[in-house]
Amino acid sequence: MKIVIAPDSYKGSLTAVEAAEAIERGVKKADSTIQTILVPAADGGEGTMDTLVAATGGRKKSVRVTGPLHSEISAEYGILGDQKTCVIEMASASGLCLVSPEELNPLTATTYGTGQLIKQGLDDGFRSFVLAIGGSATNDGGAGMLQALGLELLDDSGQVVPFGGGELHNIKEIDLSGFDPRVKECSFLIASDVQNPLVGKEGASAVFGPQKGATEEMMKLLDNNMVHWGNKVEQATGIRLHEMPGAGAAGGIGGAFQAFFPAKMKRGVDVVTEYAGLPQALDGSDLVITGEGRVDFQTASGKTPMGVAQRAKESGVPTMILAGSVGEGIEILYQYGVISITSMIQQPLTLEEAMQRAPQLLEYSAEQLVRTFIQCNKKTESGVLHYETQTND
Repeated sequence: MKIVIAPDSYKGSLTAVEAAEAIERGVKKADSTIQTILVPAADGGEGTMDTLVAATGGRKKSVRVTGPLHSEISAEYGILGDQKTCVIEMASASGLCLVSPEELNPLTATTYGTGQLIKQGLDDGFRSFVLAIGGSATNDGGAGMLQALGLELLDDSGQVVPFGGGELHNIKEIDLSGFDPRVKECSFLIASDVQNPLVGKEGASAVFGPQKGATEEMMKLLDNNMVHWGNKVEQATGIRLHEMPGAGAAGGIGGAFQAFFPAKMKRGVDVVTEYAGLPQALDGSDLVITGEGRVDFQTASGKTPMGVAQRAKESGVPTMILAGSVGEGIEILYQYGVISITSMIQQPLTLEEAMQRAPQLLEYSAEQLVRTFIQCNKKTESGVLHYETQTND
């Protein structure tokens, strides 16, 4: 029997690699002869860089950059195992994880540090980039990132416009003359499953502003500013971002990539699983085990367990999900090839206790899951659990 183990991280408890190793221990306890292939995964948010670096045998480099609140911080970019691809996780330089809840301020938060990471990658000779843009603390339309790469945003007096989404309305001119020419020599693969447009009720400010600290009043101001920014970008490039799918990703940085870079956007989990070799691992497999900290209706929006299950379904392989907690609306996942969803919490525990014991809980749950799967196999005439891929009309 061959089982592919492809979980995301269990935030606050386990990295994707640690989770995969814990599940493997459980599988081997159930039957030490089972062949296991570990494919730690991610969906373009926090942990994506670490997962890609680990999956490809790469390495990381530390860089001093400007953080979202303008102070100098240490960030990292990854170098994949091919030694040719630079992977940048936006959260490392401009992420929510870098700002305390009481300090969140999308009016001033900047993506400048993300641009500095890209510039460092260019200086180090890379021309192939993967950008994971989940978990940003910013709502500046990618303006700061562009400024770090030499683009000038000027006000009525010809002065440089300060950082932050609250300043975008002051932009009179976008001066492209100093924009780093090396950008055109590159390929940029943007890992994001966000399809929101730049502006409006489904835009960057209205949908994602609140999690970045925006009040109702701020959201209106930010959206108006983003409309102005979109207008200026259209004047400078001829590209209209206002209604463009994905332009609202990560506070509008998705639009900046589409307007100023030779970039292609792709669902984060697909980017990671392809680099990690999931399609090849599925060949001849009997089962996939995936999971993350919480599984609910939002999982079907393109998070790791759904993406893994979809790819497994294409290969005719069933998927089981092991979650830290299970919420409402999970039924939708069954149409994507998932055959069971199980919480690894089987007794009353505080959140702190569950997080501390996560490796043991995950290992134990994986063991029980696989024991059940083995018995189901034994009850079939051929010794193989038949799995039929359903096609939705």
